[in-house]
Amino acid sequence: MKLEINGKPYEVESDGETPLLWVIRDELGMTGTKYGCGLAQCGACSVLVDGEIVRSCVTPLDSVANRSVTTIEAIEHDPVGQKVVAAWVEHQVPQCGYCQSGQVMAATALLKQTEKPTTDDIAAAMVNLCRCGTYNAIQAAVLDLSGQKVETL
Repeated sequence: MKLEINGKPYEVESDGETPLLWVIRDELGMTGTKYGCGLAQCGACSVLVDGEIVRSCVTPLDSVANRSVTTIEAIEHDPVGQKVVAAWVEHQVPQCGYCQSGQVMAATALLKQTEKPTTDDIAAAMVNLCRCGTYNAIQAAVLDLSGQKVETL
């Protein structure tokens, strides 16, 4: 099966029902996309498919054939993704960091769709789990990126 991941063509041998996550990690060696729950609930495995956020742990390989997949490995080649990563550093968002590749992907997708998201937009889009509880820092980073004032307590 032919895939386009991070702007490069790949030919993979996996069965079409194989979750995209396992092809990305095991067959192609891109380990920035994490396995979290395997149930599409935590978001650690989030990638962009044609610019839309998807959970790669439950996305069958055959559903992404002839589509553009972007993983965390290439997010800094995207102008919005580059800004998200810089804001993550500036706001010191990561603690343990395990969920952060998925968080960055979700924030990038949100900001590509909504230039100035409200706090409700952010809450609706940023549903990935973070066991360290960096939600306030994530919200501050996204608000800052959208040019809105970040209120501190």
